[in-house]
Amino acid sequence: MSSSPTSESNQDMAVDAPEHIFLISYPKIVLLYPTLLAALVAGIFMWFTEDAAGVDRPMTEIVAVVFLLITGLNMVVFAFDFPRTTSLTVFFFVIALIVGLALLFRIYPEMVPIVSNWLKKFKPWANTHFYFSVATFMTVIYMAVLINVRFDYWEVRPNELLHHHGVLSDMERFSAPHLKIDKEITDIFEYMLLRSGRLILHPSNEPRAIVLDNVPFINSKEDQITKMLSALQVQIRTDKS
Repeated sequence: MSSSPTSESNQDMAVDAPEHIFLISYPKIVLLYPTLLAALVAGIFMWFTEDAAGVDRPMTEIVAVVFLLITGLNMVVFAFDFPRTTSLTVFFFVIALIVGLALLFRIYPEMVPIVSNWLKKFKPWANTHFYFSVATFMTVIYMAVLINVRFDYWEVRPNELLHHHGVLSDMERFSAPHLKIDKEITDIFEYMLLRSGRLILHPSNEPRAIVLDNVPFINSKEDQITKMLSALQVQIRTDKS
């Protein structure tokens, strides 16, 4: 007797379902990686452009301003949430307005002399060692974060939800067959930087919800969990039939 297309698709779903899925909630500092990359690129650039007498001041000021702009924008992302595209539009409008006014006052200094004089005196600069120091400090912190999450993560299996934590690999078990999942994109910038968001897990027979913030590639994780749980339901129905 030939199998029906529905049963074949169910079998394919069961085969494609992953055996386990790891969920890691990262601290918000991982969102500062643009600053780390900016410091690294600025350090390398300054390393190759420094002259024998010291540093090229005009080029140093340009690199410093770009680094400060990237760091400032990254700090705003780190400090505030932008849950809607409207807030994102307002943010970029304010940034464009500030940059436009700064250029206007530099080109036409007679409009607002006080602001124009301050912009002319604003000449930040830093050398190669500064940028490499920032990059080194942030790299050390990132390495510590990666080591720390090795001792605190969640594992989703077809029949159970496991919480691995502690140096001695302590473990908590929760029932997974009736696991309910909620996904929230709480910040558009966070989603743009790491495709991250919030996962809320509701295990069966568990009164409290499990909230995991800053889960990278959240859409992919949600699809994998949904496929796993759907394949489990298909297998249960097939066994009963």
